[in-house]
Amino acid sequence: MKGGLMLELRVPPAIVWLVCAVLMGLASRLASSLSISIPAPLTAGFIVLCVLSGCGMAWLALNAFYQAQTTTHPMHPDQASALVTDGIYRYTRNPMYLGMTLLLLAWALYLANWAALLGVALFMAYITRFQIIPEERALQRIFGKEYEAYRRSVRRWV
Repeated sequence: MKGGLMLELRVPPAIVWLVCAVLMGLASRLASSLSISIPAPLTAGFIVLCVLSGCGMAWLALNAFYQAQTTTHPMHPDQASALVTDGIYRYTRNPMYLGMTLLLLAWALYLANWAALLGVALFMAYITRFQIIPEERALQRIFGKEYEAYRRSVRRWV
């Protein structure tokens, strides 16, 4: 088995998110010279917007899965019993991961450091390669043409 394939669907997204958040905190301390000076009211507004949007997206996504009575387990996309394409899923194929990304962006804004932003990019790159792409393959196998049509009409992130 190739090295990359060993990571596919092996590390829960919440753990990846937490590791990235910790790395962002460490990066901001180690690279304090890369601090960003943003007016506090502007920063606070963006942080609140990111947190509310991120949590809202995740809630809407989970609720849609519960309504469809399909799995929410990110390590077993092969257990999906329904293809959810309405609600928040009309705008992004991955609202849970987008919500997590927005929470990391809020954290980066709070840290006010350019180096911390690398954690957001790292999260997106890792989740895309080792979580989203394998999920997409599983959904393609399960739902075939229906998933292909959905994939063509709705972007992966936004």
